Amino acid sequence: MDEMRAREVLTAAGLPGAAELLALGENAVFAAGDLVIKVGRDATRHPELRQRAEREVAVADWLAASGVPAVRAAENGVRLVEGHPVTLWHRLPDPVRPAEPRDLAPLLSLVHALPVPAEFTLPRRELLGGVERWLTLAGDAIDPADADYLRERRDGFAAAAAALLPHLPPGPIHGDALPRNVHVGPDGPVLVDLETFSADLREHDLVVLALSRDRYGLDPAAYDAFTAAYGWDVREWEGCAVLRGARETASCAWVSQHAPANPKARAEFRRRVASLREGDPEVRWYPF
Repeated sequence: MDEMRAREVLTAAGLPGAAELLALGENAVFAAGDLVIKVGRDATRHPELRQRAEREVAVADWLAASGVPAVRAAENGVRLVEGHPVTLWHRLPDPVRPAEPRDLAPLLSLVHALPVPAEFTLPRRELLGGVERWLTLAGDAIDPADADYLRERRDGFAAAAAALLPHLPPGPIHGDALPRNVHVGPDGPVLVDLETFSADLREHDLVVLALSRDRYGLDPAAYDAFTAAYGWDVREWEGCAVLRGARETASCAWVSQHAPANPKARAEFRRRVASLREGDPEVRWYPF
């Protein structure tokens, strides 16, 4: 899905086709007046994409009822427009500053204190579940040997993750716990991008920033501020390397879907695969 296709879906939905594009990734995210509109990828062959959008709206309502600061849905349910799930959200006030890791910690503490919701079912965190879809979307833009290598890693880490003994009690998690998924407005930090909410090992939420420290250049001092605010450093847990390896595999495969249309994504994909093949945990990974 590219921007042009996403705008066609907006028009078909009776929404402003000239809305401002905020982000283009797994979803196309637009701003239009007091609304934020998320256009998902075509769910015709992947019904899980519609289910994920439906669950995100349900999660927003549940968090509101639970008193957790988070983005709120502006419309109940999901519109299916020419095969694409479309959801509407209340637009948040302009941020007062960029979010930092320390802003994320108290929000995660609130989420991690919640019991599983009674109104709907949260899935397991299928961190590796998208690997096959992303590699398929990449097609012949990537080396088939690299795709096979990532599939092998996926299978190995999936088995290893299933055997982990957690340090924290399992339960609801955000699933993609990064500062980019926190918005710091006039009333403080709130969670956004709720589509990866799951019920699984709480350690999933904590490994994200540990990997950011090592792979994406997160300032070690900022990471230390996060662990101090949360109260525990997941790197002390013997299962950390397994969840880290699974996330690295997924992150690498995620880039592959952008390779057909984006030369920078192709180069970054090759860079990431090479670092995994060489077993170098400190090669810096970059956005594209």
